[in-house]
Amino acid sequence: MEMSLLLSFFGAAVLLTLMPGPDNLFVLAQSISQNKQAGIATSLGLCSGLLVHITAAAVGISALLYQSSLAFSIVKYLGAAYLLYMAYQAFRERGATSTINNQQSRSYSSLYRKGIVMNILNPKVSLFFLALLPQFIDQNAGYPALQMVLLGGIFIIQALLIFSGISLFAGKLSTIVSRNEKASRRINLLKGTLLAVIGIQIAFSEK
Repeated sequence: MEMSLLLSFFGAAVLLTLMPGPDNLFVLAQSISQNKQAGIATSLGLCSGLLVHITAAAVGISALLYQSSLAFSIVKYLGAAYLLYMAYQAFRERGATSTINNQQSRSYSSLYRKGIVMNILNPKVSLFFLALLPQFIDQNAGYPALQMVLLGGIFIIQALLIFSGISLFAGKLSTIVSRNEKASRRINLLKGTLLAVIGIQIAFSEK
């Protein structure tokens, strides 16, 4: 593939990742309510989930998902239900004392798994890659599926860097908030609200 094509894709990927959406808002919420390590663990989970979507786009599964309204709806509502469940958990944590300090001891592997599940259960991510990746395929280079995997790898790397940057920034806020119990409860309220909004957005989104 030509370097100019790769650079164009990288620029488009960065802009799209920086746009407010479920993934970066989820990372932001986890980082503020817990710490930067929690945000990075969540970021790794989200980016691991992207592997599934990229593979699906490369082999054409995303196209089948797009053509089947029933399959799309099932995955979409499962994802929305999962996010609303996490919002419910966040609202319950709001009433706990020293919530953030307790949350910091939570297994980061659990957050990693949550990131994977959240990403996989968002069918619009698969459709996004199905629409984006073919636009940057070099027809003269051949092996379009392999090119899509390469582009997907570039997308994952830049997404992980951006999500990690968000985690580091929000983690500093977490350190300040953790010293104030009232602020901690408000952060959990904000976290629950963000998750609920994301879940409702996915539930009522169209293809």
